[in-house]
Amino acid sequence: MTDIEYLKKYYHGDFSVALNRLKNGEPVQYIVGNVEFYGYPFEVNKDVLIPRFETEELVEKTIEKCKKKFDKKIDIVDIGTGSGCIAITLKKEVNSVVDAVDISKKALDIAKKNAKINHVDIEFIEGDLIIPLIKKYDVLISNPPYIDRNEEIMEIVKNNEPDIALYADHNGLYCYEEILKNANKIMKANCLLAFEIGSTQGEYLKMYAKKYFPEAIITIEKDLQNRDRFLFIERER
Repeated sequence: MTDIEYLKKYYHGDFSVALNRLKNGEPVQYIVGNVEFYGYPFEVNKDVLIPRFETEELVEKTIEKCKKKFDKKIDIVDIGTGSGCIAITLKKEVNSVVDAVDISKKALDIAKKNAKINHVDIEFIEGDLIIPLIKKYDVLISNPPYIDRNEEIMEIVKNNEPDIALYADHNGLYCYEEILKNANKIMKANCLLAFEIGSTQGEYLKMYAKKYFPEAIITIEKDLQNRDRFLFIERER
């Protein structure tokens, strides 16, 4: 479906105004104000990242792994929840209690609204990565900012989506490093960690993860474009 077809189908305001916004380089999802993710509706605006197909793949793979690994109700935390699409979808699809963290209050406002739209109960926590967390989790999932600040990205993304959700220090690796080196404080012995990653970051992150989870099975999986896109850490004790 083209952007114009998407507008015609989902936009209910003045179409000429919407078309002008589109011509000026605004993403169609922000113009319409919502997007579908894993079959569920989500409101989006410029305070949150637009959910991607790759993130749907992350969620689908995580659901499959959860159902194989656990036979009980589990505790899940989503780090950097943004619109809440990951946390809300996992709550809908997995027998779980779900917490979701974001450093942006504006993003959390959208996530809370999306939880109501999708009729799920999630504990939303304002804070930086895992710093505010005090309980233990079976599953940690995150699609953190992972773009190097010097990397060239599409103009429509750079000019519209929130920098805080796109860019990270240390060649885009900062959030992963901070989460991984501190994750054992909040993970149960039998646990799963799942990340969306940049396509060139896999081997380094696999090595880095091994440092803090030496007994775990650590794998890099590819997206539908055959690019390294997901890091999974599975530990059994």
